[in-house]
Amino acid sequence: MSHQTHHPHAPQAPMGMPPQQAARNGLGIAALTLGIIGILSGLIPLLFWLAGILGVLSLIFGLVGLGRAKRGQATNRGVALTGTILGVLALLASVAGLVITVTAVDKAVKEVNKAMEGSEAKPKDGGAATKEYQGGATAVYGTGLNVTVSKPAAFTPEEFAIGHAKGNKSYKVTVRLENKGTKDVAGDLVTVEARAGKDGKTAERIYDDKSGAGFSGTVTAGKTATADFAFDVPAGAKTLDVEVRPGFDHKASHWQLTL
Repeated sequence: MSHQTHHPHAPQAPMGMPPQQAARNGLGIAALTLGIIGILSGLIPLLFWLAGILGVLSLIFGLVGLGRAKRGQATNRGVALTGTILGVLALLASVAGLVITVTAVDKAVKEVNKAMEGSEAKPKDGGAATKEYQGGATAVYGTGLNVTVSKPAAFTPEEFAIGHAKGNKSYKVTVRLENKGTKDVAGDLVTVEARAGKDGKTAERIYDDKSGAGFSGTVTAGKTATADFAFDVPAGAKTLDVEVRPGFDHKASHWQLTL
């Protein structure tokens, strides 16, 4: 008698069933990430352009991710929706950053122009700016500083004066600073130079016990300072052009003096 052993067969998957695909959640995650970075960039006005780019990408990826979730290809609909919303917010932040940046730049330009206007001198009567003043005239700066250069007076240097050449003539001018503004003026930064004659040859400054010390210290608001300056001029020179620059924040003003 023979015995036959029967082995049970393992169940087989039904024929024709497609394998289950993995969820395509990448775009939803990318939209969320880019949206967050875009909003953070929008908080920095100078990075408004980056917020705009990331906002657009976040919006696109989020919408595509929502489409995948609707078709059943993705399982993170909430993430994709959040990324889409963050993309819109990043775009709004980009626009706000652009407005803030443009406003700040415009304000800075106006401040610079205002400062430049204050650095230029105008005649005492408030008229238009002039290139050259006459002796005794006052240059008025927008900062409230008034600068006056006197008419030239003949000057006799001391025996051991520095800057005087034999055969030349010497002239002295008095420079007066009147600070009617609200900011102090550094006297040490005030420079006074001169040129003589038609050729504009540099007139050497004379140093002795009577002139040459210049300004020192600080001319505070409401105060006045005066200093004498003597220059060595060729004997045939008929004019002396004096330039006064009251520090780095003021433009130079010029006086044409007749000798």
